[in-house]
Amino acid sequence: MGTNGSTMLAPLRQGLPPIDPARVSSSASCSLPARYEAVRGARQFTRTTLGEWSLGDRFDDIALVVSELVTNALRHALPGEPPRETQDPPVRLHLMRWPGRLVCAVRDPSPQSPGDTDGPGSAFPDPRGTAESGRGLFLVDSFSDSWGWHPLAGALHGKVVWALFRLGQAGH
Repeated sequence: MGTNGSTMLAPLRQGLPPIDPARVSSSASCSLPARYEAVRGARQFTRTTLGEWSLGDRFDDIALVVSELVTNALRHALPGEPPRETQDPPVRLHLMRWPGRLVCAVRDPSPQSPGDTDGPGSAFPDPRGTAESGRGLFLVDSFSDSWGWHPLAGALHGKVVWALFRLGQAGH
């Protein structure tokens, strides 16, 4: 995993909520291998990045959302079972901080809408929360201030799924 902030921001903005891209104050990005162990690496990357940005107190909520977004990308967006290592890591995690906001975004190669894995309109397949799986987007919705997704265009294929967190006055 390595960081790569500015080179990925331009195409990534296609899938972000409307925030002035010129005002981004910090960004970090990492490639994730196509293995489930990548979720742990994404959490460690998030912990380190939030610590550098003096946002360590927000780690629990943000890391939970990052874990869900990365898990969904690995489980539903990658062709073939189980996820395997490739030359070009197909999943990227981006963390971007604006004054008062933080966006976590996960890019994957699938154009399929999040939540469509179990059929149309199934973003929250089990609203009662009794299923063994399928609660990931419900958790993302519950712990972030907003979330969404956008298909990518141009040279990049797939989609970006993002979650936005509002930060307090002093960055908290």
